[in-house]
Amino acid sequence: MTDPSLRCPILHVDMDAFYASVATRDRPDLHDRPVIVGGGSRGVVLSASYAARLHGVRSAMPMTRARRMCPHAVVLAPDFELLGQVSAAVMECFRRVTPLVEALSLDEAFLDVRGAARRLGTPLEIAEQLRATIHDEQGITCSVGVAAVVSVAKLASRRAKPDGVLVVPPEEITSFLHPLDVGELWGVGEKTRAMLHRLGLVTVGDVAHIPLRTLQRAVGAGLGSHLHELAWGTDRRVVTARRGPDEPDRSMGADETFDRDTDDREVVLRELLRLSARVTGRMRVAGVAGRTVTLKLRFADFTTITRSRTLPEGTDVTQEVYRTAVRLYDALGLQRARLRLVGVRVEGLVPRETVQRQLVLGEREHGWSEADRAVDRAARRFGSAAVRPASLLS
Repeated sequence: MTDPSLRCPILHVDMDAFYASVATRDRPDLHDRPVIVGGGSRGVVLSASYAARLHGVRSAMPMTRARRMCPHAVVLAPDFELLGQVSAAVMECFRRVTPLVEALSLDEAFLDVRGAARRLGTPLEIAEQLRATIHDEQGITCSVGVAAVVSVAKLASRRAKPDGVLVVPPEEITSFLHPLDVGELWGVGEKTRAMLHRLGLVTVGDVAHIPLRTLQRAVGAGLGSHLHELAWGTDRRVVTARRGPDEPDRSMGADETFDRDTDDREVVLRELLRLSARVTGRMRVAGVAGRTVTLKLRFADFTTITRSRTLPEGTDVTQEVYRTAVRLYDALGLQRARLRLVGVRVEGLVPRETVQRQLVLGEREHGWSEADRAVDRAARRFGSAAVRPASLLS
């Protein structure tokens, strides 16, 4: 029997409950318990295990609501350094299959495997090999959508969850798509879904069969054409290599919502140090450095501002990023303004080996950069909490 995936060279690989899976993979006592990964009582859910999802907990949900819905859940803080390491290893696994890997986030990517068929087999066989390799090497599971079209592969992986593969051959695209709610289409958010529902377009099939010009008059020419292509599975988007060695992430950042609004400078500075260490640790895992440091502040009334400063040369050094963030904070001259959230981001990332640091007369031979790498080595061996700045000790 002919493999139905032969005409489906596009794979969408999505880790299953990535943050929660990584957080619990070395905790067998938590494997069957509901687990929520998120920050603080006033933060949001970053990930929920499938046991927690049975209670209605979802990503981006406020933590207070998630706790009410699943009061017996185990709540864990995200270990971003570990997540970055696992993500980098997974992406490297993808690139062993094909150079055409388009990573959408830490835990999902498109792969165009048409050039790997002779070496590795059919797209379905490649999907199964990837699932087995990721499980063996990283101890987590993933789901794979296999299709001829990028948007259909994305939907197929969602339908394959958890820990499965779904192939949608070209001749089955419409029968797969048309019964779905329009909100399932990739890129259709809540507002667009609500608008389409008001127009009586509830299913993807409804969108497919309404005359194109009528749809364009209702929602606009550009969106109408895009929705029409998605509904028929004819979008022409191709997989473009992204976040490879020659094209790293343009920025990395992290933010934190305080348990209570604060105007205490020392509390703010400690959080800036924690966030700077988190971001630069991920940068060193990815092998990148950046020049522009951005500080994000959200006040008690939810007003949000950002301030940036560009350094003379790229850096991945925690203390350099932290000092810049502190200067940006102090320059604002805040007078008892209460903060709800702070964030640190480094932008303009380039491969670390392309950055040539200017030597300074009288500078120590070994400094903060070497200290950071020593901390990284200790963290890899003994855990992320093995070494930390004294001000961050409980």
